[in-house]
Order: sequence, then structure tokens, then C-alpha cells
Amino acid sequence: MSISTLSGSSASAIGLSGMRAAQLKLDSHAHNLANVQTPEFRRQLTAQTARPDAGGVDAQVGREAEVSKPFDRLADDLVGQRISLYSFAANLRTVQTEDRMLGTLLDTRA
Repeated sequence: MSISTLSGSSASAIGLSGMRAAQLKLDSHAHNLANVQTPEFRRQLTAQTARPDAGGVDAQVGREAEVSKPFDRLADDLVGQRISLYSFAANLRTVQTEDRMLGTLLDTRA
């Protein structure tokens, strides 16, 4: 299913935007963990904003203003990775459910 063929407010489009945001957050946390011992490293932060008119979310990656101390926010990134995985799975379930419902509707009308 192509993203461009979806309407902005369909459950699939909303689920796909959530999956993209979760993937971006997961990548950001992984980047932070991989660079935890890099001198003068500034952590990546992911900001997620709702799109009330079209549905779904937007996510942007930025950097912390200050240099982080090594291992200072390690637990935040480890937990953040797990939350991102759960968020991705929940949004995937939304896409799968809409796909299953559309298939049932098409079978009923055929």
C-alpha cells in the first residue's frame, strides 16, 4: 500500500505517521546510546506534534543545547527505545486492523 494513495485522515495514514515517528524516536535513542562516550556529545531529542486537521503526528529531531555527561541519561534512552518499539507495534496494529476491516467490507459487498 502506497503512502501517497492514502487519504490524510484514514486510519492507515494516521498509523503510518505514528510508525514513522516511532522509528525516528528509536533511531534517535540508538544514536544517543552509540555515542554515549563521545567527547562533547550533545544528545538528540525528538519532538512529536499532533496534526489535528489531517490526523497523525509529525516528528522532528533536534539537539540538546548542552553537552551531556557520559552515562547521565543512559536510562532515559534505554527506556525510550522500549517505548518506541511499543508505539511502533501499536500503530502497526492500527494499520493491520484497517486493512482487515477493508477486506471484510469488500467481501461483504462483492
